[in-house]
Amino acid sequence: MHSCICEEPGRLVLAERPAATRQPGEVLLAIRRVGLCGTDYHIMRGTQPYLSYPRVMGHELSAEVIEADEDSTFAPGTLVAVLPYLFCGTCRACLRGRENCCRNLSVLGVHQDGGLTDRMSLHPRFLIDATGLTPDQAAMVEFLSIGHHAVGRAALLAGDRVLVVGAGPIGMAVTLFAAQQGAAVTVLDGNAVRARFCTERLGAAHAIVPGDEAALAEASAGDGFDAVFDCTGSPAAMTEGFARVGHGGSYVLVSVVSATITFDDPEFHKRETTLLGSRNATRADFAAVIAAIRAGLVPTEALHTHSTPMRELPARMTEWMDPSSGVIKAIVTP
Repeated sequence: MHSCICEEPGRLVLAERPAATRQPGEVLLAIRRVGLCGTDYHIMRGTQPYLSYPRVMGHELSAEVIEADEDSTFAPGTLVAVLPYLFCGTCRACLRGRENCCRNLSVLGVHQDGGLTDRMSLHPRFLIDATGLTPDQAAMVEFLSIGHHAVGRAALLAGDRVLVVGAGPIGMAVTLFAAQQGAAVTVLDGNAVRARFCTERLGAAHAIVPGDEAALAEASAGDGFDAVFDCTGSPAAMTEGFARVGHGGSYVLVSVVSATITFDDPEFHKRETTLLGSRNATRADFAAVIAAIRAGLVPTEALHTHSTPMRELPARMTEWMDPSSGVIKAIVTP
């Protein structure tokens, strides 16, 4: 079968590998679409903190069931979204229902080979029925679910003033679901096109460029924000974000970086800031996002901006890493 392998930073190649076969108790899948995200671009740059090379990337996956056990709930031909966070089910976090941050977590396309390939065998607990979605939509469920999970971590109330820093796909997902919770969302990003997309299509109230402190103060009525979400992947921005949180507010770090983040402790305590990490997403997030797409509440066609067959990905990948390319969500067809 064909696979696309990142052999080392900056080097992406096509290769022929032995065809995947169904393992006992698992489901054999034909990968239909693979979404690319910031993690994949970090892998190409050599800045992903949890990875060794070579690696088959790809964790935003939709697939079609080829073969399963006779008593499986997944019949051949079923379209599924793949939960790429392969949790153990036995550690303390898993037993408390926190499989998304399993102590022994292995993420497809990061800790082990992912979906930029023709076929894959997975346990059915990592599959979610996506009937009614297109293969492109089903491949978008994962990144949208990360945003949905982050919003859930903040426990927003209607009317909350929310700041989303970073208008990449994850930031857009946070914006969308925070706005649907009734929050007044301000987006802070230097990319005017992406920031405007958040106001025109995703429900954000304001789009502000970095450095416009007057506009930020106006958006928060001078009180700081009830919740701030960092979706930048920038240590400097993550550090700066603490000062944006209002008294009694929450700061949700959606980004993950290989760095130490510091904050001013007197200010942190004075505001009784709630600091939250948000990692991955749960099956419940996936189900909620699929329901939202089915209900027409997610502008998936507008979010999906670029496509390519896998054979052309090595030539496209570097091009799409350039912010001037206009990529929001690029999707690959194996």
